[in-house]
Amino acid sequence: MKNLFKSARLPLLFLALFLLQVSIAYASGGGEGGNEGNKKWFEFFWKTLDFVVLIGFLYWLLAAKIKEFFVGRRQDIKDSLAKAAEQKTQAESKFREYSEKIEKASAEIDGIFEMIKAQGVAEKQKIIEDAEKIARKIKEDSQMRTEQELKKASDQLRAEAVKLSVQMAEEILKRNITVQDHETMVREYMEKAVNKN
Repeated sequence: MKNLFKSARLPLLFLALFLLQVSIAYASGGGEGGNEGNKKWFEFFWKTLDFVVLIGFLYWLLAAKIKEFFVGRRQDIKDSLAKAAEQKTQAESKFREYSEKIEKASAEIDGIFEMIKAQGVAEKQKIIEDAEKIARKIKEDSQMRTEQELKKASDQLRAEAVKLSVQMAEEILKRNITVQDHETMVREYMEKAVNKN
Protein backbone atom coordinates (compact mmCIF):
# COMPACT_ATOMS: atom_id res chain seq x y z
CA MET A 1 0.00 0.00 0.00
CA LYS A 2 2.87 2.34 0.86
CA ASN A 3 4.51 1.64 -2.52
CA LEU A 4 1.22 2.34 -4.30
CA PHE A 5 0.90 5.65 -2.48
CA LYS A 6 4.51 6.57 -3.29
CA SER A 7 4.02 5.74 -6.98
CA ALA A 8 0.80 7.81 -7.15
CA ARG A 9 2.22 10.82 -5.32
CA LEU A 10 3.73 12.57 -8.33
CA PRO A 11 0.66 12.37 -10.61
CA LEU A 12 -1.56 13.49 -7.76
CA LEU A 13 0.68 16.47 -7.20
CA PHE A 14 0.47 17.41 -10.90
CA LEU A 15 -3.32 17.00 -10.84
CA ALA A 16 -3.63 19.23 -7.75
CA LEU A 17 -1.49 21.91 -9.38
CA PHE A 18 -3.55 21.71 -12.53
CA LEU A 19 -6.84 22.02 -10.68
CA LEU A 20 -5.44 24.98 -8.77
CA GLN A 21 -4.52 26.69 -12.02
CA VAL A 22 -7.92 25.98 -13.58
CA SER A 23 -9.80 27.34 -10.57
CA ILE A 24 -7.63 30.48 -10.55
CA ALA A 25 -8.25 30.94 -14.27
CA TYR A 26 -11.96 30.39 -13.95
CA ALA A 27 -12.26 32.82 -11.06
CA SER A 28 -10.36 35.51 -12.86
CA GLY A 29 -12.33 35.09 -16.10
CA GLY A 30 -15.63 36.65 -14.80
CA GLY A 31 -17.43 39.46 -16.67
CA GLU A 32 -17.80 40.12 -20.33
CA GLY A 33 -15.45 38.59 -22.74
CA GLY A 34 -15.14 35.75 -20.34
CA ASN A 35 -16.17 33.37 -23.06
CA GLU A 36 -13.05 34.01 -25.03
CA GLY A 37 -10.96 33.87 -21.86
CA ASN A 38 -12.73 30.67 -20.85
CA LYS A 39 -12.02 29.22 -24.25
CA LYS A 40 -8.31 29.92 -23.84
CA TRP A 41 -8.36 28.51 -20.36
CA PHE A 42 -10.26 25.49 -21.57
CA GLU A 43 -7.60 24.90 -24.25
CA PHE A 44 -4.91 25.41 -21.64
CA PHE A 45 -6.77 22.96 -19.37
CA TRP A 46 -6.82 20.28 -22.07
CA LYS A 47 -3.22 20.85 -23.01
CA THR A 48 -2.23 20.72 -19.37
CA LEU A 49 -4.36 17.61 -18.83
CA ASP A 50 -2.75 15.99 -21.87
CA PHE A 51 0.65 16.91 -20.51
CA VAL A 52 -0.19 15.56 -17.04
CA VAL A 53 -1.60 12.35 -18.53
CA LEU A 54 1.47 11.99 -20.72
CA ILE A 55 3.79 12.57 -17.74
CA GLY A 56 1.73 10.17 -15.63
CA PHE A 57 1.81 7.54 -18.36
CA LEU A 58 5.55 7.95 -18.87
CA TYR A 59 6.07 7.80 -15.11
CA TRP A 60 3.92 4.65 -14.89
CA LEU A 61 5.72 3.15 -17.86
CA LEU A 62 9.31 4.15 -17.03
CA ALA A 63 9.41 4.72 -13.25
CA ALA A 64 10.22 1.12 -12.42
CA LYS A 65 12.93 0.93 -15.09
CA ILE A 66 14.43 4.28 -14.10
CA LYS A 67 14.36 3.26 -10.45
CA GLU A 68 15.81 -0.12 -11.36
CA PHE A 69 18.51 1.60 -13.44
CA PHE A 70 19.50 3.93 -10.61
CA VAL A 71 19.26 1.19 -7.97
CA GLY A 72 21.32 -1.09 -10.23
CA ARG A 73 23.74 1.73 -10.92
CA ARG A 74 24.04 2.41 -7.20
CA GLN A 75 24.66 -1.29 -6.60
CA ASP A 76 27.26 -1.35 -9.39
CA ILE A 77 29.00 1.65 -7.83
CA LYS A 78 28.87 -0.03 -4.41
CA ASP A 79 30.26 -3.24 -5.90
CA SER A 80 32.95 -1.29 -7.77
CA LEU A 81 33.92 0.56 -4.59
CA ALA A 82 33.97 -2.69 -2.60
CA LYS A 83 36.03 -4.37 -5.31
CA ALA A 84 38.39 -1.37 -5.46
CA ALA A 85 38.77 -1.44 -1.66
CA GLU A 86 39.46 -5.17 -1.79
CA GLN A 87 41.99 -4.69 -4.59
CA LYS A 88 43.58 -1.85 -2.64
CA THR A 89 43.83 -4.10 0.43
CA GLN A 90 45.32 -6.88 -1.71
CA ALA A 91 47.74 -4.43 -3.33
CA GLU A 92 48.80 -3.10 0.08
CA SER A 93 49.25 -6.67 1.28
CA LYS A 94 51.33 -7.51 -1.80
CA PHE A 95 53.30 -4.30 -1.33
CA ARG A 96 54.06 -5.21 2.30
CA GLU A 97 54.93 -8.77 1.24
CA TYR A 98 57.26 -7.59 -1.51
CA SER A 99 58.74 -4.91 0.75
CA GLU A 100 59.52 -7.59 3.33
CA LYS A 101 61.02 -9.82 0.62
CA ILE A 102 63.11 -6.92 -0.68
CA GLU A 103 64.30 -6.07 2.84
CA LYS A 104 65.09 -9.74 3.48
CA ALA A 105 66.93 -10.04 0.14
CA SER A 106 68.79 -6.82 0.89
CA ALA A 107 69.82 -8.18 4.30
CA GLU A 108 70.92 -11.45 2.67
CA ILE A 109 72.91 -9.53 0.06
CA ASP A 110 74.55 -7.49 2.82
CA GLY A 111 75.34 -10.74 4.67
CA ILE A 112 76.78 -12.32 1.52
CA PHE A 113 78.80 -9.16 0.85
CA GLU A 114 80.19 -9.22 4.40
CA MET A 115 80.93 -12.96 4.10
CA ILE A 116 82.71 -12.43 0.75
CA LYS A 117 84.61 -9.51 2.25
CA ALA A 118 85.62 -11.61 5.27
CA GLN A 119 86.62 -14.49 2.98
CA GLY A 120 88.59 -12.06 0.85
CA VAL A 121 90.43 -10.75 3.91
CA ALA A 122 91.08 -14.32 5.10
CA GLU A 123 92.24 -15.33 1.60
CA LYS A 124 94.46 -12.27 1.42
CA GLN A 125 95.96 -13.12 4.82
CA LYS A 126 96.49 -16.72 3.71
CA ILE A 127 98.19 -15.57 0.49
CA ILE A 128 100.43 -13.23 2.50
CA GLU A 129 101.32 -16.03 4.94
CA ASP A 130 102.01 -18.43 2.05
CA ALA A 131 104.15 -15.80 0.33
CA GLU A 132 106.08 -15.20 3.56
CA LYS A 133 106.63 -18.97 3.95
CA ILE A 134 107.83 -19.24 0.36
CA ALA A 135 110.10 -16.21 0.84
CA ARG A 136 111.57 -17.75 4.03
CA LYS A 137 112.09 -21.08 2.25
CA ILE A 138 113.72 -19.35 -0.73
CA LYS A 139 115.94 -17.38 1.67
CA GLU A 140 116.85 -20.52 3.61
CA ASP A 141 117.50 -22.44 0.36
CA SER A 142 119.60 -19.56 -0.96
CA GLN A 143 121.55 -19.37 2.28
CA MET A 144 122.08 -23.12 2.29
CA ARG A 145 123.18 -23.11 -1.36
CA THR A 146 125.45 -20.17 -0.68
CA GLU A 147 126.99 -21.99 2.28
CA GLN A 148 127.35 -25.14 0.17
CA GLU A 149 128.95 -23.17 -2.65
CA LEU A 150 131.24 -21.41 -0.15
CA LYS A 151 132.19 -24.75 1.41
CA LYS A 152 132.74 -26.27 -2.00
CA ALA A 153 134.83 -23.28 -3.07
CA SER A 154 136.69 -23.39 0.23
CA ASP A 155 137.34 -27.13 -0.19
CA GLN A 156 138.53 -26.55 -3.74
CA LEU A 157 140.77 -23.74 -2.55
CA ARG A 158 142.15 -25.94 0.23
CA ALA A 159 142.72 -28.79 -2.16
CA GLU A 160 144.39 -26.42 -4.57
CA ALA A 161 146.43 -24.93 -1.73
CA VAL A 162 147.48 -28.41 -0.54
CA LYS A 163 148.33 -29.39 -4.07
CA LEU A 164 150.35 -26.23 -4.56
CA SER A 165 151.99 -26.68 -1.16
CA VAL A 166 152.97 -30.23 -2.03
CA GLN A 167 154.33 -29.11 -5.37
CA MET A 168 156.24 -26.28 -3.73
CA ALA A 169 157.52 -28.59 -1.02
CA GLU A 170 158.64 -31.09 -3.63
CA GLU A 171 160.44 -28.42 -5.54
CA ILE A 172 162.01 -27.08 -2.38
CA LEU A 173 163.00 -30.57 -1.38
CA LYS A 174 164.33 -31.34 -4.82
CA ARG A 175 166.44 -28.25 -4.68
CA ASN A 176 167.64 -28.63 -1.11
CA ILE A 177 167.89 -32.38 -0.57
CA THR A 178 170.81 -34.26 -1.89
CA VAL A 179 170.98 -37.95 -2.77
CA GLN A 180 172.72 -38.64 0.53
CA ASP A 181 169.91 -36.88 2.50
CA HIS A 182 167.41 -38.94 0.62
CA GLU A 183 169.07 -42.20 1.47
CA THR A 184 169.31 -41.20 5.13
CA MET A 185 165.56 -40.44 5.24
CA VAL A 186 164.65 -43.73 3.59
CA ARG A 187 166.81 -45.64 6.06
CA GLU A 188 165.26 -43.85 9.03
CA TYR A 189 161.79 -44.56 7.75
CA MET A 190 162.52 -48.21 7.27
CA GLU A 191 163.95 -48.51 10.73
CA LYS A 192 160.86 -46.95 12.24
CA ALA A 193 158.57 -49.22 10.27
CA VAL A 194 160.54 -52.33 11.34
CA ASN A 195 160.54 -51.25 14.98
CA LYS A 196 156.75 -50.77 14.98
CA ASN A 197 156.07 -54.24 13.69
